[in-house]
Formats: sequence, structure tokens, C-alpha cells
Amino acid sequence: MSEPGGRLPHGGNRKWGLARDLGLGVRFAFSGGREGWIRAVLTAVGVGLGVAVLLLTTAVPNVLAARHDREQARLDWAFGESQPARADDTLLIAQADTEFRDKDVRGRLVEPEGAGAPLPPGVSRFPAAGDMVVSPALKELLDADGSQLLRQRVPYRIVGTIGRTGLVGSQELAYYAGATGLGSHVDGGGATRLRTFGNPNPTPERTDPVLVLLVLVVIVVLLMPVAVFIAAAVRFGGERRDRRLAALRLIGSDGRMTRRIAAGEAMAGSLLGLVLGSVFFVIGREAAGTVEVMGMSVWPGDLNPSPLLAALVTLAVPTAAVLVTLFALRGVVIEPLGVVRAAKPARRRLWWRLLMPVAGLALLFPMIGQGRENGDFNEYLVTGGVLLLLVGITALLPWLVETVVARLGRGGVAWQLAVRRLQLSSGTAARMVNGIAVAVAGAIALQMLFAGVDGDYSKPTGQDVTRAQMQVRVPDGVPLDDTARKFAGTEAVRKVTALWEGYLGDSSWNGENGPDTITELTVGDCPALREVADLPSCKDGDMFVLDGDEYSADGPKLNRPGKKLYLENASSEDTRDTVWTVPAGIVPAKSVKGLVDYERGGFLMTRGALPAQAAKSVRGEVYLSIDESVPDAYEYARNTAFALDPLASPMDWASTRQDTKFTSIRNGLFVGSACVLLLIGASLLVSQLEQLRERKKLLSSLVAFGTRRRTLGLSVLWQTAIPIALGLLLATTVGLTLGIVLLKMTDTPVSVDWASVLGMAGCGAAVVVLVTALSLPPLMRLLRPDGLRTE
Repeated sequence: MSEPGGRLPHGGNRKWGLARDLGLGVRFAFSGGREGWIRAVLTAVGVGLGVAVLLLTTAVPNVLAARHDREQARLDWAFGESQPARADDTLLIAQADTEFRDKDVRGRLVEPEGAGAPLPPGVSRFPAAGDMVVSPALKELLDADGSQLLRQRVPYRIVGTIGRTGLVGSQELAYYAGATGLGSHVDGGGATRLRTFGNPNPTPERTDPVLVLLVLVVIVVLLMPVAVFIAAAVRFGGERRDRRLAALRLIGSDGRMTRRIAAGEAMAGSLLGLVLGSVFFVIGREAAGTVEVMGMSVWPGDLNPSPLLAALVTLAVPTAAVLVTLFALRGVVIEPLGVVRAAKPARRRLWWRLLMPVAGLALLFPMIGQGRENGDFNEYLVTGGVLLLLVGITALLPWLVETVVARLGRGGVAWQLAVRRLQLSSGTAARMVNGIAVAVAGAIALQMLFAGVDGDYSKPTGQDVTRAQMQVRVPDGVPLDDTARKFAGTEAVRKVTALWEGYLGDSSWNGENGPDTITELTVGDCPALREVADLPSCKDGDMFVLDGDEYSADGPKLNRPGKKLYLENASSEDTRDTVWTVPAGIVPAKSVKGLVDYERGGFLMTRGALPAQAAKSVRGEVYLSIDESVPDAYEYARNTAFALDPLASPMDWASTRQDTKFTSIRNGLFVGSACVLLLIGASLLVSQLEQLRERKKLLSSLVAFGTRRRTLGLSVLWQTAIPIALGLLLATTVGLTLGIVLLKMTDTPVSVDWASVLGMAGCGAAVVVLVTALSLPPLMRLLRPDGLRTE
């Protein structure tokens, strides 16, 4: 290890010299006694947390691909113009989806028509009528206390479980139940006949450029804080390392060799961090299979990192540790009697720190105004621009902290202790806050972008949720009057509006081209009809013709006494014409916007005016007003619908519907943000504990001289509060700038939701407050005079 006289070896081939010096640093890291091991473990924990998140991130493409493949493999619609004829290899399948307390339950009724019927993915045999196979998560939910309402709606006997190949996620709720008589529901009745599962002719969809932009920005914003924390973690123990470096100079190493040894120590911590990160990743992967976030769950087996990306992480982390350490020591003079960092450092320069955000804006500038109509955004320019803007925060924050704390003046003892400490080590304080600042800036920019383009992916449904909150389509053959009475007697249902709906044509629907003129027919009792029209008076047996609406204005045209009109049959299997002769004296009425946001046209009839032979030609729709103050109000309505017919399809109303891909990206952002926030909190806590450990003797000295613990505690809080306030201010500025640029790139009007901006900043501050609170108990234990004891 050393030459006679205690001097370290030097000279020789430069390449071998670098390897030797790095190797010495690795040895020092693990052979430096208790202090060396504590320092190495702290570094490894910080690096390991970041590595685990990076490995989980590299596994995301595989997770998405696996979910998509399983979703496509179990598609159960007959693709093409016509369904296959009944045969020995066909299967009847019908959707029976439902919800239970805001959780989606995927349900299918199956009826094989022969021995060769295709099995659904993940199912080993067909369940008999009245039996079902379920996903493990649904079985657990059905067995749980408080699921009685769901058991009433899914009353089948469990005879097996669905395998992994038939479920997109480990926590998905799904079942296949055996049924009979589904053949009468084929062709528009809710059932499908098929020979195979999946889409035999998949067609690639055109990717929305704005959604691609969102994905790129989300990836960069989520990964940048991870990289910042890894870079900060390899610099743990800076002050104690300075003393070791001075000792190395004293026994003969030169400045270059000393820096390489320091880099080797950092590399040792990062290598141990890779090991811990792999362990954390395995633990996190297994835990991921037991949780569901924002309705999304994964199978642990799908969380397999791409080998190429995993290899890149393995090489990049130790390399980054070496480079970061060498960069940090570039301006430090290491002498045998000390490190000249203890003196007042040279003031940080601003000009080169501004180059990164300016360069980032320059990369994004050519895409301003591009929108979604001018092709895809350049992914390299987007990634590089966002990356440089966020990296610019890590360059600007040390200068900002140094500049501000240098001008802070008088105050109490706690304030003065905190300010002086920040003046001596502003770089360390800035490094602790860098990750938070980067995360908050990215979150603000993304929140602005999501809010700006939300209107393009959220469309109004036209459903008046103040008048009804649920709609139930009544299957063919189920009497609407009985349906309305049963819903009226259901708990938590305040009002029932039952309407029959159909279409009238001026000629037979069975002709080659069908009718030339088509209009609507709506049937219901008087209160129900008043939901869609302004009626002068109404009693059972009355008929009305509406004065036209935005879609069908042909009612008055067809209102000629004696004219024969033909009703479209609700079932495509019935090809007989149902004819209605227009009587004289039909009363005109004014159409109004009904439960949905459009004005109906055509004819209105009360129940008594509908000819008996026409009853089979209209479909029933029930609109329910729900008392949401009743617990599980919607569950009672869904159970009534199931009791009427398992194929009845209740649908919750909402004023808007959001694009599923947009929603998936937003949910992915929330899941990723939760992981990053956990990383931020854990890394900050490790960093805070490391800082307190290094200052143990100083704090003990202050206590020994009579400084109150309350004063020292407040000083630690001020040391955290001042940098985080400056970091959040800088993050808000950069985040708003990036958000405005991204909105202009998507050609979206610029607007700032200040509540969301303040919310994002508040989340960052809350993490710091929580970490500070968790670090107070160790701080109190350090504030003892016996901390001066040494060996």
C-alpha cells in the first residue's frame, strides 16, 4: 500500500495509475473503521434509492407492452362486417361489467356452442351455468366483510381463478360466469358470437403529437430528480473527507492522486449503492404486485428492466460518482495541513450558469406554435431542452443561496447560527434542496401543460347530472313498466324517468335502401315526456308532434293524417314491418333540452297511445335520480338492474368524459410522482442525518458552552427553511417559464392556475417539513456534552 517511509507509491503508466488510485479509494472506503463504513453505507443508501427508481423506470416499457398484449389477446368482439354462424367452434359471450365503490369489475357471461369453443386467456375450462372463475383480487374482495352488495350482483359459485395471462394487472377485478340463452341477445342485444379471442387484424393508430410530447416531458421530469439525488448522495461526508485528503497529502500523495483516491471512495459507495439498489428494486417489485394506485396494478414478473437500460444504469452510476467527485474538487486546494475550502471561497459566477437554461429555451424555441397539426415534435430537441432547463436549476441554486445568505443580517441566536452555517457551506445546503427544486419545477410545468390541453381531451357529455345521475338501458323483452316500478322501490332512488325510444320511417326498413325520411319516436308517461318537451296539457292516450330539433326536423313533415309510418324493429332477427297510421288531431309541442343536451324531434306518445303491436319496436331507457347522501346509493341501483337482467347496463352519468390515453398518461404521472416524492423524502432524510452526524462535535460543544437545545433546534430549522424557500422560488420561476413554452409549443392559450402552482410548491415544502420533523429526534440525541468524547 505504501513505500518505506510512509509515502504512497506514485508514477508509472498513467492508465494503471488511475486504476490504482481508484482502487486505493475503494479500499479506504471499506477499511476506514466505523466512520468509513458509516460514510459508505449512507452514500450507498442514497445511491441505492435512486438506482431502484431508475431500474423500476427501465421496466416501465415492458410493463406497458405486457399490459397491452394481454388486453389485446382477450378482446372478445367479432371483428369484421358479420359475426360467424353457429358452429362447434363458436362461443357466445356477453359483457356484464359493473362497478363497486368506484372500482371497475370486468364481467363476462360465456356460453360455449360446441366442444371446440375458444377458451378465454387465463381460463382452463368453461364454468357451468351458475358458476364462475374469478381473478384473485375479486375473490378476496367477495370474501371480505362489507361486500354483501357486490355478492348479490355477482351471485355465481366460484369454481376457479383466472390466470395471469387473462388479467392486465394483479389487482384487476374480473370474472367469467357460465350462462344460457345468450343466443337471443346476439346482433345488438349485448352478446357476441366469436371463434377466437383477440383482434386478428390490428391496425396501428396514429399517435397524437401532443400526447407524445406529454410522455417525453413526464419521463424527463420524473427522472431528473433521481439523477440529482444520486449526484448529491455520492458527495456525502464532504467535511470528514477533506481531513482524510489532507492526511493523504501529508504522507506523500500529489493533488491529482488525492482527487483520484477521493473519486475511488465515492465509486465504492456507488458500487455498494448498486447492490442495495438491486435489493430495493426486488423488494419494490414484489410490493408492486400487492398494491393498486389510481386504478393501475402490475404483475411483479412484468417489472423486468430492459437488459440494455439496466446495463446503462450499472455503468452510468459509478462513472457519474467519479466524475461528480472530480468536478466537485476541481477548485479545491488540498494541502498537507488542511483543505483550503475552509477559507472563504471565491464568489460563484453567474454567467455560465445562465447558459444552460438559455440553451434549453433555444432548443425548444423552433417548435413554438407547432401544435398537433404540423407533425410530431422532435423528441431530441424536447428532451434536450427540458433537461437543460431543469439542470439549470441545479446550477443557479448554489449561486442564489450564496448571494442571498451573504446579505442576511442580524437576528436571534438561532438565526445567526443558521445564517453563519449557510454562509460557510452554501453549496451543501443547495445540494440538499436541488432535488426538491427540480421536482417542483417539473411538476409546475406539467400541471400547466395538462391543464392547458385538458379541454382537447375532455369532452362534455351533454348529460344533465342535476336531473339524473344514472342511466339503465333495458334489454329487449324486459317490460319497461315493471322496470320503472322496481327502480322506484329501490333504496336511494329519488326519481325514475322511463322512456321508450324508437325510429319511424316513411317506408319499409327492409327495403334495399331503407326509408328516405326518418324521425324519432318517444314514449312515456306524462311526467317523463315533460322532461323532453313543453306540453300544453297531458293525459294518458295523448300524442304530440315536436316542432323539430337540431338533428331531426321531419316530425311535422310526416304528420299527415292517414300516412303510414314504419317502425324500426328493436331486434334485427325480426324482419316483419310494424306499421303505424298517423291519426288526425296530433297536438304540436315545443321541444326542450332534455336529460341529455339536445332537443328531440319527431313524435311523442303516452303509454296508452302506443299501439300494442308497436311495443316490440321500441327500446327502454330508465333515467335515475340518486340520493347520494345514502351510503352505497349507486350499488343498490346496480343490484336492481342486475336482478332485472344480468345484461342490463347501468351507466353512471358525468358532465364530461376524458380521453383514455390522456387519462392513462396523467395517472402514470401521479404514480411516478408518488415514487419520486418517496425518493425525495428518503434521500433528504439520509442527507440530513449525515449532516447532523458530521456536526456532532460542534453541536456538543455549543451545548457544553450553555446553548439551549431549543435554540440549536431552531437553527437547524432555519438552515433548512432558507434554502428551501429560495429553491421553491427558483423552481416556480423556471416551472412557469417551461410551462409557458410547452403551452406555446402545443399552440394552446397560456393560462396559469395559481392554485395548482402553489399546491405543487406546497407539496415540496411539506416533504421538507416532514423530513425535518423526522430528523429532530436524532438531533436531540446529539445535543449532549458527552458528544465531545473521542477515541
